[in-house]
Amino acid sequence: MSTPIFIKSAAAPADFPSDDGREVAFVGRSNSGKSTALNLLAGVRKLARVSKTPGRTQLVNFFAIGEQRRLVDLPGYGFARVPDETKDHWRVLIEAYLTTRRSLVGVIVTIDIRRGITDLDDALLHWLEPLGLSVGLLLTKADKLAHGAAVAREREIAERVGRGVELTRFSALNRTGVDVGRGWIDRWMQRDAASAAP
Repeated sequence: MSTPIFIKSAAAPADFPSDDGREVAFVGRSNSGKSTALNLLAGVRKLARVSKTPGRTQLVNFFAIGEQRRLVDLPGYGFARVPDETKDHWRVLIEAYLTTRRSLVGVIVTIDIRRGITDLDDALLHWLEPLGLSVGLLLTKADKLAHGAAVAREREIAERVGRGVELTRFSALNRTGVDVGRGWIDRWMQRDAASAAP
């Protein structure tokens, strides 16, 4: 993967860059460690903005990782302390991105392993299912659980989501899951982008 370069932030679908090449998007519940995971997988410490305050990613952010290859950071969903109208805007923006981008080939969903799959996560996964995209779950903050508990939670989540969704425990502290996540991105970027069209 080439060193990522920031392209632009988009507040509306009209602001998205040209829809060609291949993209892998990151999405997850607010405070699930999405931006930290993106930074670690991309190998750039401050690529995506990291904050202890949920909801800091408020736009769709595009980063180039090679010729016609991009990583995309989507706004978090869930309990961010922002006005309802802002949450509604994020929802519309995320839905527009996920359902209209022909170049989108895969989605990495960050899930705090301590919380497991919430109703919002479950709704997102069911919503993604018919889009024909590759989906991987990063079970973040795995270092916060004892090894046995983390393995058991991973197994529980795998049974819940079923086949067709890849997943791995992930920790920014000890780098668990980094190679797996990077492998997903590299593999998905080889897909025929035309097959990702809704």
